[in-house]
Amino acid sequence: MAKCVMRKMRRKGLASMAVQTAADTTTLDLGPASALSCRECGERFELGPIFACASCFGPLEVAYDLPTEGPEELRKRIEAGPNNIWRYAPLLPVPADVADKPSLNPGFTKLVEAGNLARELGVTGSLYIKDDSGNPTHSFKDRVVAIAVEAARAFGFTTLSCSSTGNLAGAVGAAAARAGFRSCVFIPHDLEQGKVVMAAVYGGDLVGIEGNYDDVNRFCSELIGDPLGEGWGFVNVNLRPYYGEGSKTLAYEICEQLGWRLPDQIVIPIASGSQLTKIDKGFQELIKLGLVEDRPYKIFGAQAEGCSPVSAAFKAGHEVVRPVKPNTIAKSLAIGNPADGPYVLDIVRRTGGAVEDVDDEQNVAAIKLLARTEGIFAETAGGVTVGVTRKLIESGALDPTLTTVVLNTGDGLKTLDAVAPTTGPAATIRPSLDAFRAAGLAI
Repeated sequence: MAKCVMRKMRRKGLASMAVQTAADTTTLDLGPASALSCRECGERFELGPIFACASCFGPLEVAYDLPTEGPEELRKRIEAGPNNIWRYAPLLPVPADVADKPSLNPGFTKLVEAGNLARELGVTGSLYIKDDSGNPTHSFKDRVVAIAVEAARAFGFTTLSCSSTGNLAGAVGAAAARAGFRSCVFIPHDLEQGKVVMAAVYGGDLVGIEGNYDDVNRFCSELIGDPLGEGWGFVNVNLRPYYGEGSKTLAYEICEQLGWRLPDQIVIPIASGSQLTKIDKGFQELIKLGLVEDRPYKIFGAQAEGCSPVSAAFKAGHEVVRPVKPNTIAKSLAIGNPADGPYVLDIVRRTGGAVEDVDDEQNVAAIKLLARTEGIFAETAGGVTVGVTRKLIESGALDPTLTTVVLNTGDGLKTLDAVAPTTGPAATIRPSLDAFRAAGLAI
């Protein structure tokens, strides 16, 4: 009960801004989505641009009328679909003809069998990197934004917006340009330059806010309740229930790419925590539909030490998460008051996993390790998951004999500042063989 009350209190300040009226909810086409359901009390609401329960202030998520066909037929239908997230349209809040609409068509990124990294870490089972840097704007955020765009179309919004630590701003800008929306996105003023440029290049409005991500998010919540925000779809606020469903496609793809089976263990970065909770939701849906065998799996969460409120709560045995002020190079994970933190704790404990963190030095070392062993240049969030995987193996929390998937959610070209001070030419020489020999690099 105490946990439920605390969760309600955390969201009460947003409740007055949670409800907006859709143009006409009777004509919505969001595919199998049937309602919005409160995670806390279970109350159901009509589909619309709302994100908090009117009764208990709990968060809302999409409920479905899932397909009734047999698993073999459904597998065949999915496998015959396009090589992007729209192959899973029967399981998402999108219209059946979504693949025909203007979209960046993200998803179906590589699941890389990481044998070299496995040997380095002492893993004897199968180790995979789910590399989402291959998405259109080079992060997993393209998945969640693609779903939010469809909700924005259904609700008649004209402007796409978000609060962002960087990757989401770029994904919203690109998706809006492709889909024909205006965009206006908000970021902390001190983001990595690569992410700032990528968010601005698509032609929408980019606004820096003095403060950290939590300050940006509070501002956006205020804007929703102001006439200035009329007609705006904030993908991670008033469209959040739909937006979050995009992360389920990571679960779907991983299982399909493993031959329609669950991984034994998965390591997921934690920012707001939504990605982790939705991957678990995706696994549970596949089990319910009979698309994968129902067997145990463990979910592990990964945080940066300079912003690790969920890790701290897990280690202390707490059920609620105490907010912190971020101080980490992993700025895409720098959310000091993660909305889904308590649900992450529930899932990790239910599955027998854990939440761990790494410091900046360990993060940089892990980025270089992944690049050196597998040719994958991860951004700092990927360094966190690889670094945490190493710590979990060393502590015995993660079984190195099982099938393990580690998420890389973005491209290292966006966070060059993290590795630039310790990465560069092995030598600078005159253009002569003698100089090359003298540098000691010749084999």
